[in-house]
Amino acid sequence: MLQLQELEEIRNVAYENSKIYKEKTKTFHDQNRIIQKTFDAGQRVLLYHSLLKLFRDKLKSRWVRPFIVVHHYPHGAVEITSPSTGKLLKVNGQRLKPYYESFEEEQATMIHLFNLKYIDEV
Repeated sequence: MLQLQELEEIRNVAYENSKIYKEKTKTFHDQNRIIQKTFDAGQRVLLYHSLLKLFRDKLKSRWVRPFIVVHHYPHGAVEITSPSTGKLLKVNGQRLKPYYESFEEEQATMIHLFNLKYIDEV
């Protein structure tokens, strides 16, 4: 009988902890700290490929080639197309991130760093 009482007490504590956790997450969400991602039509984005869960590919990037945004729906879904195949996909906006193209070598600025030991002698 004593074990059943202890079990019931453990359940009540777990229920209270669950209730406290739900209240904290609700207040966090209500504070608008979660930022909605917005994408414009024609913007290039990368898609998160969640199926790469094999151990041998753990160092492989899970972000797949750049796609082009076709339409952004108000509820968070985004319609994207692949430039190479032309297929249309509708995905959750949380699985996308902006694609920043690499810079050209002409845009880079050369900065020469001097050895401080030689500057002090001069």
